[in-house]
Amino acid sequence: MDSVKKLLIDEQADIRTALAQLERTARGLLLLVDGDGRLKRTVTDGDLRRLLLSGANLDDRLSDLPACEPKTISDDASPEAALELMNRHRVDHIPQIDEAGRPSGLLLRRDLCSPILLSTPHLGSGERGFVDDAFRTNWIAPLGPNVDAFETELAAHVGIGHAAALSSGTAAIHLALDLLGVGPGDEVFCSTLTFVATANPILYQRATPIFIDSEPGTWNMSVPALQRALADADRRGRLPAAVIVVNLYGQSADMDPILEVCGRHGVPVVEDAAESLGATYRGKASGTLGKIGIYSFNGNKIITTSGGGMLVSDDGELVERARFLSTQGREPAPWYLHKRVAYNYRMSNILAGVGRGQLQVLEERVAARRRVLDRYREALADIKGLGWMPEADFGRSTRWLSVCVLDPDATDVTPADFIAALARQNIEARHVWNPMHRQPLFAGCAYFPHEEGCSFSDQAFQTGVCLPSGSSLEDSQIDRVSSVIRDALVHR
Repeated sequence: MDSVKKLLIDEQADIRTALAQLERTARGLLLLVDGDGRLKRTVTDGDLRRLLLSGANLDDRLSDLPACEPKTISDDASPEAALELMNRHRVDHIPQIDEAGRPSGLLLRRDLCSPILLSTPHLGSGERGFVDDAFRTNWIAPLGPNVDAFETELAAHVGIGHAAALSSGTAAIHLALDLLGVGPGDEVFCSTLTFVATANPILYQRATPIFIDSEPGTWNMSVPALQRALADADRRGRLPAAVIVVNLYGQSADMDPILEVCGRHGVPVVEDAAESLGATYRGKASGTLGKIGIYSFNGNKIITTSGGGMLVSDDGELVERARFLSTQGREPAPWYLHKRVAYNYRMSNILAGVGRGQLQVLEERVAARRRVLDRYREALADIKGLGWMPEADFGRSTRWLSVCVLDPDATDVTPADFIAALARQNIEARHVWNPMHRQPLFAGCAYFPHEEGCSFSDQAFQTGVCLPSGSSLEDSQIDRVSSVIRDALVHR
């Protein structure tokens, strides 16, 4: 919504001024205030027409309007409370007021009934055909033609040799660690600035995570921190069994130096590209640079199968082993024969059909998400204290999520305040990932910051906010979010 200040009009203003302001703001109402800025009533064009029809002229003051106690709500009320009040009084707008009775906002029914979510699925026109084929041929169980085709098509799209379609990105990470021989007593280095799904599989294997900070230029794994961690491990005689590098919020980590230092120590790299399908690094697809790459097709990802993931590698034997382990480890025999613990991790043929349709529009989805961030930046460029997650110059970020940063030296608005202000307008925003080294689940695990005594991941968590970023967002929705942000940071 526009700043509420544009809707304020003093009770000593004349009708002519009010009509001009109504025309200029095009909102259909004004908020009449007294000399102390307290709300007296709302004023609509209908109110002004009735006043003129009763004999008033354009130069008469708005104080001549009859008293009308406005229906208001506190500025910290929930959307549900506002809608209940609107329904009770059969109105479509409710002014928000502060403790002094001054207008602080305006809630509209049409906005509260149309929530703007963080990252919603965006289906196209191709998915239905592949899914219908699965039903028509009765291939509705796990495995089938869509699974085979999805693996082939995705591998070709990202330029890698082999792919295995799985039930989730988490399952893919778990299989990756299993394939690399990670087991009890091993250590695994892992990006700390990530979702817990990256680190949980380390515990599945009864290994110990050691967390590595991010660096400011990409928000991804810090090479200096990684170098210190590897040097420490070398001194202890306990090099990690693997390093899991996360490509955060749609942007690749700086993989060349990471691969170089890990290669020097003989440590394999798992590239968690769950959030970065469609991103590039020096001309290569994100997720294709490590020994094993991981993608996620969860409902909030840039393309989705509702739930699902993919493990990719140029090592065909490794991927074939992943398929074996993901289908309960059944040995080739005329009866059910199993020699080791395995998993039920394969993707269904129906969901793979959804994925095939989604893959066809991946580049469109990347372009749309990048445009969302561009529109935010353009609309909010003048706001002091508001910054953005940077884009490294070595490739293209998908901008899976548009992430803004609140500078505590320029604004006293905290991420929690900011998110709450958006929530009151039924707009979803979230904190940046709470780093893994801060989680009670991983208490006692070692952590290597970007610089001694300086943890960038903590800073990102304490200042960053993820904004609505879906590829299906309309310009009017992005503008609505931008206007609420402006209200929260400027017109408070």
